[in-house]
Amino acid sequence: MKTLDTSLFPVKRYGVTERKKAELDAIAVMVLDAQYDVEQLQAIVTSLTEKSNKFQGALADAIADRAHTLDNRNLLDVVVQNALSLLENSEKAFSETVIADVSTKNTATAVKSLIDKLIYSAEVINKLSTMVIRKKALNPLISDDLVSRITVAGNDANNAVALTLVALQAAFTTQASSMESEAAASLEYIQSMQLYETLTGTNYQLEETRNVDTCLKTLLYQAYDQAESAYKHAHRANADTLVQLNEASVNLIQAQIKLKSLQAGFAAGNAAALAS
Repeated sequence: MKTLDTSLFPVKRYGVTERKKAELDAIAVMVLDAQYDVEQLQAIVTSLTEKSNKFQGALADAIADRAHTLDNRNLLDVVVQNALSLLENSEKAFSETVIADVSTKNTATAVKSLIDKLIYSAEVINKLSTMVIRKKALNPLISDDLVSRITVAGNDANNAVALTLVALQAAFTTQASSMESEAAASLEYIQSMQLYETLTGTNYQLEETRNVDTCLKTLLYQAYDQAESAYKHAHRANADTLVQLNEASVNLIQAQIKLKSLQAGFAAGNAAALAS
């Protein structure tokens, strides 16, 4: 029970009945109680306001963090798609260079076989030409046109061998370039597979998952999930605090209205008592 300080509420004691004095004393006690309630509710509202401000700041940070991690996740999805396209193109390029290398090797082999045949043919024609020329010296009846044609055939065979040697050299040069291209394509293919595996934790060639817990995709997706969870907690805490603050504010307003009403009643009663 609170002790009433009657000095705060001076009352003219002459002509005041005991009943009126008791009523004023009761109202004074109610005023003190109402003041106490207002002070308590004001402290609660102040505390909840500070708490709400902190939660609103945390919610703003959570929203920004969620947006940032979502941007990172979406950007990673684009990077992964580009890495997959690079990997598929590298695989195609590597396959084509392998096919091209096999083709150049087959061409070089075919040209080499052709040269062997041309050389053999040229040797036969040259031997035939030598024999015809000798026969012509012994037998004038042998046609000069035959000797001329055999000579031309020998020259053509030798020229064909020379030209085929040039073609063979070109085939070897092409084969060397093809081997370099194959090595470069192979390196690009390997590196693109390593990049894709680093991003996704998946081995493209073996079609199996590796290091999924440490790959960049998992880390960024986890970061977004954590940011989303933090946002939900911050949103819930902020919403709950706002509800509590609104209730406390309503209670404070009601208590303030009640206090003012009691104070007005006490003042009116006290004035009436003084006037009597």
